[in-house]
Amino acid sequence: MDLLRSLPLGLYLEQPLTWLHKLDPRVKLMWLLSFLTSYVVANNYWRVLLVAILIIITLFAKIPLRVWRQQMGWLLLLSLMVLILGSISPDALRINYQPRLPANQQVLTQPINAKNNQVIPHSPISKKEYSYVLFQQGPVRVTRRSLDLAISLSTIVFTLIYSTNLYLLTTAPEEITSGIESLMQPLRRFKIPVTEITLTLTLSLRFIPLVLEEVQNLVRSVMTRAINWKKLGFKGGVQVWLIVTERLLENLLLRAEQMANAMIVRGFTSPNEHQVQWQDLRLRVSDWLAIAILMVFWGLRIAFGAEVS
Repeated sequence: MDLLRSLPLGLYLEQPLTWLHKLDPRVKLMWLLSFLTSYVVANNYWRVLLVAILIIITLFAKIPLRVWRQQMGWLLLLSLMVLILGSISPDALRINYQPRLPANQQVLTQPINAKNNQVIPHSPISKKEYSYVLFQQGPVRVTRRSLDLAISLSTIVFTLIYSTNLYLLTTAPEEITSGIESLMQPLRRFKIPVTEITLTLTLSLRFIPLVLEEVQNLVRSVMTRAINWKKLGFKGGVQVWLIVTERLLENLLLRAEQMANAMIVRGFTSPNEHQVQWQDLRLRVSDWLAIAILMVFWGLRIAFGAEVS
C-alpha cells in the first residue's frame, strides 16, 4: 500500500482527532460549499483572504506537519508558478499604453476663465501617478490586467484543491455519505432514491483504495519481471500493457462481485429492509458556533468581497 501512503491529496487522517474531525459533516460541507461559491464574482482581496483563512484553519486545527507539509507545500508552489506565469503572460487586450496625462501640464494645473479666456494662475494640484504597465524589462511585461488575472487564477487553484482536500482529510467517507443523505432528505418527496444514491457513493469511496491497490500490484509484477522493452518494440510493449489492463479489469470485477456477495449475505436486499446508521448526526455547541461564524463569513463576503464592475 505504498502508493496509497504516497498520495498527497484526498486521504482521511484517522489520528490525531482534531476539532475539525469532531464537527458535524453537514456543517463542514456547508463551509466547503461556501469556500467554493464565495469565490465567484469576488474581488482579489477576498480571494487572497480565502487562501489565508484555509492556511489559518490548518494551523489552528493542529494537523501534523508531516500531513499538510506536502499537500500545502506543493499547492503553494503550484499557485506561485501560476501567479508568475500569469503575470508575465499577455493580458489579451493588446494595448499600446500611452500616458493618460497630456504633455502640457498647464492644462491641468492652470484653469481657464470662461469669460475672457484668460489663464488663472493656480498652484499645481497633487495627483497620483497611474501606469497601466507595472513592470517592463525587455520582453517581460506585467500589466494591471495580467496581474489581476494571475492572482485570480492562482488563488482559485489553491482554494478549490486545498479546501476540498481539507474536507476529505478531516471527514471519514461514512460521515460524508451520512451528511449528504441527511441534506438530501427533502428530495424524497419527489421520489428520488436518496438511500440508493448515498449507498452507491459509499461503495465508490470504499472501492477507490481497492483500485489503487490492484494497480500497484500489477505495476510491481511488471517491474519484477525485468522486461526488456527495447527488444519488445512498440507493438510488443502495447501488447504487454493490454494484457495488464485486461488483468486489472478482471481483478476489479472480481472485487466488485465479492463485495456484492458480501452485501447479499448480510441482508442488503433493499435499502428499506436493511439500513445502516453510519453516524448519529446531532448538532453540538461547536457546530452551532461554526454556523454562526459562517453567517459572519457570508456577511463580510456580501459587504466587502463583491467585485466592483
